[in-house]
Amino acid sequence: MTAVPPTSSKDKTAEPPMSSKDKTAEPLMSSADMTDAAPTSSVNKMVKESNLKGLNLHCVTNNFLHHTSEISLTELFVRRGLAFTLTLTLSQPFKPELYPLTMVAMTGLATSEEQGTISYFGIPDRVNRSPSAKAVWKVTLEKEKSSPEKGVLVLNITPPANAPIGEYKLTAKYRDEEMLLAMPTVFFNPWCPDDTVYLPDVKERQEYVMNEHGIIYKGSGNYISSQKWDFGQFEDDMVRICMKILDLNHKHFENPAEDTCSRSDPVYVGRVISAMINCEDDHGVLFGKWGGSFYDGYKPSHWTGSHAILKRWYDSDCRPVRYGQCWVFAGVMCSVMRLLGIPCRVVTNFSSAHDTNSNLTIDVYHADYGVAEKPSPDSVWNFHVWVEGWMKRPDLEEGDKYDGWQVLDPTPQEMSNGVYCCGPASVKAIRSGNIDLKYDIPFVFAEVNADCVDWLLKADGSKIKIFSDTKRVGLNISTKSVGLNKRRNITDTYKHREGTPKERNVFKYALTRDFTLDEEEDMDYEEEGESGSETENETATEIDTGAENGTGGAGEEKEGNEAVIDTSGGAGEVVPEVIAPLPEVCIRFEELSKPMNGKDMSMKLLLHSKCTFSRPLSININVQAMGYNGSSAGSIQSEVKKETLQPGKELSVPILVPFSAYHKLMVESDSMKVTAMVHDKDKMDQVYLAENDIVLMDPPFTIKVPKKTKLHQETSGVLIFKNPANETLTGCTLTLSGSGIFKKEEECKLQDLGPKHQFRIKFFFYPYKKGKKTIMADFDCSTFRDIQATCKIKVKK
Repeated sequence: MTAVPPTSSKDKTAEPPMSSKDKTAEPLMSSADMTDAAPTSSVNKMVKESNLKGLNLHCVTNNFLHHTSEISLTELFVRRGLAFTLTLTLSQPFKPELYPLTMVAMTGLATSEEQGTISYFGIPDRVNRSPSAKAVWKVTLEKEKSSPEKGVLVLNITPPANAPIGEYKLTAKYRDEEMLLAMPTVFFNPWCPDDTVYLPDVKERQEYVMNEHGIIYKGSGNYISSQKWDFGQFEDDMVRICMKILDLNHKHFENPAEDTCSRSDPVYVGRVISAMINCEDDHGVLFGKWGGSFYDGYKPSHWTGSHAILKRWYDSDCRPVRYGQCWVFAGVMCSVMRLLGIPCRVVTNFSSAHDTNSNLTIDVYHADYGVAEKPSPDSVWNFHVWVEGWMKRPDLEEGDKYDGWQVLDPTPQEMSNGVYCCGPASVKAIRSGNIDLKYDIPFVFAEVNADCVDWLLKADGSKIKIFSDTKRVGLNISTKSVGLNKRRNITDTYKHREGTPKERNVFKYALTRDFTLDEEEDMDYEEEGESGSETENETATEIDTGAENGTGGAGEEKEGNEAVIDTSGGAGEVVPEVIAPLPEVCIRFEELSKPMNGKDMSMKLLLHSKCTFSRPLSININVQAMGYNGSSAGSIQSEVKKETLQPGKELSVPILVPFSAYHKLMVESDSMKVTAMVHDKDKMDQVYLAENDIVLMDPPFTIKVPKKTKLHQETSGVLIFKNPANETLTGCTLTLSGSGIFKKEEECKLQDLGPKHQFRIKFFFYPYKKGKKTIMADFDCSTFRDIQATCKIKVKK
């Protein structure tokens, strides 16, 4: 049989919501109704001559059982490995021994039994099937509900658990007449034990497949903030959009038959989606940008959900949407994965390393006073966001050892096999240091494990090694808790506890590949890392006031080392770590109040010494505006103070950064880096360093909505914001969104808002889906960029 390309989801025939009559064999639809815009004369002729009298796809019942009713109640969306039911009514009695019913399911343009993209089956199952056929569909006759003598057949059709996902054409042939039955879309099935994405826990399936709302964590290791994200994976057009994403990947253009059959494998599909969310080398969804002007698009912080981005991409003839950064890439990818049926969660790694030369060392350069800065090819991002997809890894050795969560990163950082994508990288393999496994494990391992070396650049061109830090990278790796709006710390799933012998042994093993341990203690993944070490915090947004020092530990006191002078080279050189004598000065930051955008930022630098004599110090305090990816946006202020540290006493140095000094640079920046470089004036090779990455909290912005909200009934809400600054806010815009609430983003321009003035804006919405929903609001202006507020509502009939 010649394969026929499947139509898009909007071409499929709609069926009204099923009443109690739908459970019977009464026909609701003739074969003519299933044709694609056939001429009227042909339709009449087909109705007259057809063996098919009626057809019921039971979309309501099938979609409910297949957990796809959130997508549609009028189109057929099913999951592989699970039977769906249709009722076929023939115009004459069904006599299978004389006239068997043969069926064909096909997907893609060039079909093949050997590749699993076409399957022949029937009642009785006497079809001439290829002995090497893959992904064979099955059909059974439900005898209790069928009446063969009346031609009423209730059929249970099962797509195999290894079928390629995508849009199918399902046809039947009876007494030499071929009939189009349905155009179902088949998804992965995490409810099916035979599916490679099977997730046994009910609550986790609800969270990682069905939940349309989530939380993405941002900020820094000490200032963890949360952003609500609307995944909207079941919104209108999402199936069509996601199928388009699969069809536009470069592998589909190179070999469409191979690409279509490979869609049976979540490893392959995840890798394709990782590449297609960015637009670096294909027709991808998002254009990434980490600096400069965003005048021809939207600043990444504008976005509050995935559907608006994906629909904008689809409606613009698949031109990339401007602009995204890591959390936007990850949020959009999570939506696509969940729609397709792959359990997925968004993960944030704080103090995330970008190791360009794969030596697992990040070189950080600090310029001495009056010396020009030296850029480093390596960097440490305040945070980096990727996704984890749940799947088996039969492509890796050792059975099921590396099954489970896999890192997939759609942010275009480095190429993987010639394409900007990353993963899937087994989290278990990352924890055990097995970096030679597929895919991209060395890069992800470095993101959570690299060591940092701080250097001081001298005027004569030499550099002094200030500190070598093994604990700065890979902090507070976080994701949303299952069923709760709380942060879950999953750091222990990626690595052993920092500073332990196991952690150092794994690091050396990954670096040298020449390390052995006893088999029982080797690289085996420990279950306690998945469950026992994960924690839930009391709030989704948290500010940790413990200082982050340049030597790496959040909330810990760190001490400087005696300097090691090196005049030989540049970034990327491996310098033997020098065991220094007991340091004599400890330094740390302490906040006086929580840093709030629109207000002065005040803190103090505390120093104390174990020496028995006074020490004259030169303290260089520098404050820079930073992008979250570690790039500097400019210097806010810098000062040098001369102080004397008395023996046995603590020296307190006040630091004040006025709003007037920082607000212009911070409009386009993500954090402030406060650096204190301390020199002992009597012994200039004694250098001490402390750093703190400060993320400013947004001013309050609230939404108020009545408790009673009904489906398809207009409801109003109020937005409230007060300008905390002593300047007028200009260029004010408000954007409202929310799946099930707004069909698209609603944007309006507002009047200027004077100093200390407040606005109260009334808005209206018309819910079109019932259940728990979230209203998302984004306020943008000249001084405060993309302040966001959310409000949960429950829509009832």
